[in-house]
Amino acid sequence: MGNPLLKLFRSKIYTALIMLVILMFIGVLGYIFISGYALVDAIYMTVITITTVGFAEVNPLDTQSKIFTIFLILASVVIVGYAISIITEYILSKNNFEDIKQRKMQKRIENMSDHIIICGYGRNGKQAAKKLQAYNKPFVIIERDKEIIERFQEDDLSFVHGNANEDDTLLEAGVKRAKTLISALPEDADNLFVVLSARQLNSELKIISRASQETSYNKLKLAGANNVILPDRIGGDHMASLVVIPDLIEFIDNLGIVGERNINIEEVKVEQLYDASTTKTIRELDLRKKTGCTVIGFKDGKGDYTVNPEADTKLISGSKIVVLGRPEQIQKLNSEFNIG
Repeated sequence: MGNPLLKLFRSKIYTALIMLVILMFIGVLGYIFISGYALVDAIYMTVITITTVGFAEVNPLDTQSKIFTIFLILASVVIVGYAISIITEYILSKNNFEDIKQRKMQKRIENMSDHIIICGYGRNGKQAAKKLQAYNKPFVIIERDKEIIERFQEDDLSFVHGNANEDDTLLEAGVKRAKTLISALPEDADNLFVVLSARQLNSELKIISRASQETSYNKLKLAGANNVILPDRIGGDHMASLVVIPDLIEFIDNLGIVGERNINIEEVKVEQLYDASTTKTIRELDLRKKTGCTVIGFKDGKGDYTVNPEADTKLISGSKIVVLGRPEQIQKLNSEFNIG
């Protein structure tokens, strides 16, 4: 949504332009019917009268024409003055609003912590942002193309204008307070520099990088990326899987997000579910009865995953569970345990 103040100014500008057109129309008709001028002469007389440039009349004016001209001059002074003042005020207010909006956005970024930084708002960056929005995760986008920022800034997205390769830009995006960085730049060399810079600025940061070439995989891992994603390879595997096991892949595609905000799979820390000082099992937690969700995965404190864990699996401190359910069941889980 746009700024209401700027919308008001735009409506006033449209009003002023309409008034100018009406005044021009009245002037032309007046000189045609009152003074007997031809159309071109009437337009000429109206323009020089409204703009008050002071050229001579086409023909000498009679009394009626002089009275009409006086009316036209007075009306044009008011209407043209109003139009100029509105346009000037709009330009100044727009500039001030952009400055205020930029300061407000920067203040919002400065107050963020444990957020995600997305470097590049291309196809992969947009998809990542859409997913994070659905999960209500705070994130900042670093983009060097000013036109892209202006195009999507109305969507309540937090942008930092600059090159993600530069330390100052990363610091402005709060890299030292961030939890995760997603480098989705189109060039592998740029992603490599981003990973190196980010890892140097925050050793605890989780870094996920895009790679176009398979040869860049090891380099990005060596530079400090925790995960490296090859979109082309994933896309090829996905298309082949649709041939081999189409129904299973279609089911998997429907996990995560269906629509815009309908989530049906969630990863939850054990500490969010109960007081982990007294260890419980999956059976004792009984999420199925409380929320309708089913536990389909377990990740222990060492980072090892177990698919379809046993009911007697102990939910120790530092572990996580992956739950599956319909969107309303996931929402019930989040509200029941204040997960957000």
